[in-house]
Amino acid sequence: MAVWVSTLAAMIGAFMAILNIQITNASLLNIEGGIGTGVDNGSWISTSYLIGEIVVIPLTDYLSRVFSFRRIMIGHAALFAVFSIACAFTHDLPSMIAMRGLQGFFGGVLIPMAFTLVFTKLPKPQQPIGLAMFSLAVTFAPAIGPTIGGYLTENYGWQTIFFVNVIPTAVMVATLFVTLERQPMQLGLLKEGDWLGIITMAIGLSALQAVLEEGNKDDWFGSPFIVKLAIVAAVSLALFVWIELAVEKPLIRLRLLTQRSFGFGTISAVFVGFALFGSVYLLPAYLGQVQRYNAEQIGQVLAWTGLPQLLLIPLVPKLMQRFDARFIAFVGMMLFAVSSFMNIAMSLDYSGDQFFIPNIVRAIGQALMLAPLSAVSLGSVAPQDAAAASGISNMMRNLGGAIGTALLATIVTKREQFHSNIIGQSVDLGREEVRSRIGEIAAYFQAHGVTDPATAHHQAIVALGGIVKRQALVLGFSDTFAVIGIVLVLAAIAILLTGKPKGAASGGGAH
Repeated sequence: MAVWVSTLAAMIGAFMAILNIQITNASLLNIEGGIGTGVDNGSWISTSYLIGEIVVIPLTDYLSRVFSFRRIMIGHAALFAVFSIACAFTHDLPSMIAMRGLQGFFGGVLIPMAFTLVFTKLPKPQQPIGLAMFSLAVTFAPAIGPTIGGYLTENYGWQTIFFVNVIPTAVMVATLFVTLERQPMQLGLLKEGDWLGIITMAIGLSALQAVLEEGNKDDWFGSPFIVKLAIVAAVSLALFVWIELAVEKPLIRLRLLTQRSFGFGTISAVFVGFALFGSVYLLPAYLGQVQRYNAEQIGQVLAWTGLPQLLLIPLVPKLMQRFDARFIAFVGMMLFAVSSFMNIAMSLDYSGDQFFIPNIVRAIGQALMLAPLSAVSLGSVAPQDAAAASGISNMMRNLGGAIGTALLATIVTKREQFHSNIIGQSVDLGREEVRSRIGEIAAYFQAHGVTDPATAHHQAIVALGGIVKRQALVLGFSDTFAVIGIVLVLAAIAILLTGKPKGAASGGGAH
């Protein structure tokens, strides 16, 4: 019983840690105004948190062996709450970036540790239930994050989105303090630490994330700053891989990736992270930029990607007992892909109501894919390697999300420029229908208070340019949803290349 209580408490931590990646997405404009920064820099509010998470997740196994699983989980959970509160009291961008980075660093360990508890503490037949709980945290949290953030921001102010972590985290810390078994620290492992690997990984991943974040607005490799960062990232990560393969006790056991199921499962997890976090970035961006939705309205639309999962995910363990987990994950990924392809023909009238059916389909797909994916990729890993494998899998999924968000932002920009050029060629002042349209808009302005005909005509041309830009932006977002669909098809192919899962994960009467 104590094992299940501690597992439930750990899932609260994983849920809150993942929730905080996306909880600011619908509220970025409000936070940017509150701390006095521009739109171009506001995305660092999300990115700094993700950098902290990506850096600490692979360190989790090592830290838990040095200081004990119990101390690291309780200590990091408490500090996660502390730095969450600190975020609410920041007044400028640098301090917000620092606090969000530390919040992500201390919250990040809660994700793989919850995952590790499932594979190391629960009996084999009960692991699918634990995986379903973890799946609920990983897929429901990013879906519902903008909903919670949008509602709190519009009704109580943006600071309240950071206070939402306090009570759940306090409950979690108190529960784990009572239920987790005490273990001695092994401080001697500090001498054996793969410190060169830790340093190169931290520098490489941080530089890579900065390249992804800044690249789009700085014209990628047209910027000397981006070029230097990219070189730092490439050299550091290459050194890191070489070190991990050469040293006797590596920080991250990359050789685990040579196991067929874990290797292809991790590839699939990268693509899933790309789609999962990328879509949660893309939909609020579209609704805010094109449809001018406020934070609460954006949250209401995204709620339908989260709420159905509450009903569906508890059914997944039963499905995993009856069917091959690879097949369930494949169906889930393909449904998620279909939901993305449903959004590739958007128009200016495509708003909240039109997203309802695609979001329901997406929710069904997300509910079906993550627990089976975890079972397939980690089911073949030996119990003593579960913590290390969990760190790799979770880091790669989050890294896929970071890459996905950055690439999708770039694709939206580039495709909007492409479509704007194509549409602009048709909007020629020499064409009669274009001059007629400008005349209609100018007449509208004159009927609504613009007395000078020349001024009305100029404003009409500007307004027509705005219509062209908005239409091009819609087409750019449509193209980007197609990219998410293609990435999910690749994830589905990768999961079919894994071996048949063993034991609890295999289905077909395994229990």
